[in-house]
Amino acid sequence: MRIKRRLLKLYSKMVHEKASPEYIARGWAIGMFCGCAIPFGFQLFFSIPAAFLLRSSKVGAALGTLLTNQVTIFFIYPIQCLVGDRLIGGDISYANIRKAMKNIAREQSFQALAEIGRELIAAFFVGGLLLALICTPLTYFLVLGTVRKYRAGRTHRALLSSLNREEESNHS
Repeated sequence: MRIKRRLLKLYSKMVHEKASPEYIARGWAIGMFCGCAIPFGFQLFFSIPAAFLLRSSKVGAALGTLLTNQVTIFFIYPIQCLVGDRLIGGDISYANIRKAMKNIAREQSFQALAEIGRELIAAFFVGGLLLALICTPLTYFLVLGTVRKYRAGRTHRALLSSLNREEESNHS
């Protein structure tokens, strides 16, 4: 139930933002790109300035990074690293990737991060870039369509309400 409530809250923030649908969608796409391509904890340092530079929704840029969070990184990052590793011709096993991720989460230090090695770091960024290239345009068009649909429905409901009031006043 908590997830549904949070998703509805995100939806509400998205469709009620006072801006053009394109502006909103650009912000969410920037957030998604940063959420995929940049390590957790550093995403906002890139997404918010990018939103300013690209004249986009800062709210969307911040919320769009939520693809990766304290829960999802333990599912997304290992797969992202595995795919990235295969793309660069590596042979790191999924088990070793999971072990490295757990060690980083447990230690939470730069030393633990440094110990995973250049190959895994490269795999992370290559896999993240691929994920970003897939998810960013999908996010843009999904958000754009969602905001447009919501606003068209709201306009339609307002017109029907106005017609109903007019009809009621004519019958009185």
